[in-house]
Amino acid sequence: MFTRRRFFWSSTAALIASRAPRLSAREPQTPAAPLAPSLAALTSMRTQATPINNAERRLRIEKARRLMAQHKIDALMLTQGTSLVYFTNIRWGGGERLTACVIPATGKPFFVCPAFEEDRAREQIELGPFADATADVRTWNEDESPYALVANGLKDRGVATGTLGIEETTKFVWSDSVAQAAPALKLVSATPIVAGCRMMRSRSCSLIAW
Repeated sequence: MFTRRRFFWSSTAALIASRAPRLSAREPQTPAAPLAPSLAALTSMRTQATPINNAERRLRIEKARRLMAQHKIDALMLTQGTSLVYFTNIRWGGGERLTACVIPATGKPFFVCPAFEEDRAREQIELGPFADATADVRTWNEDESPYALVANGLKDRGVATGTLGIEETTKFVWSDSVAQAAPALKLVSATPIVAGCRMMRSRSCSLIAW
């Protein structure tokens, strides 16, 4: 309720504000100190930066497979995130539906995605190192289990009772559901694989964000 008292106080506040000294819009700035000669002599390296290509991604995958053998991990599961981009060039937004790339230590990878996303998934795969018209893309509908597809894909590659490395940003519900769908499978962190690859940057990676 707007009372006489409130009117009085609002009027007083407005009067005080109108008579308050205005602050300068811009404070005087101290001139910047000149750069040291060694810094001033530096030149741009922008022209030396080159985009990451699929040949380089294949080298990353080869290294990942060497690390898998070293750590006795039979396959690597990647879901949406920077590691998926790093190895496959697949850029997949967040969501509650599982979309995954599973890279075995030997043999062809396979992909799992919702059925309505298959065309998009294949378009993304064609942009990466696994470009292949016969890429193994396993799709699932709302009344089906994507985790069973992961389990079956691993079984087809002889990893039914092996060890699956899970990339660290994978949602727990996804990794836990894969574990339930493949109880004979051992799930471990894939950090030794992923970090082992990503900690060593190539020349192009050193020059641009990756």
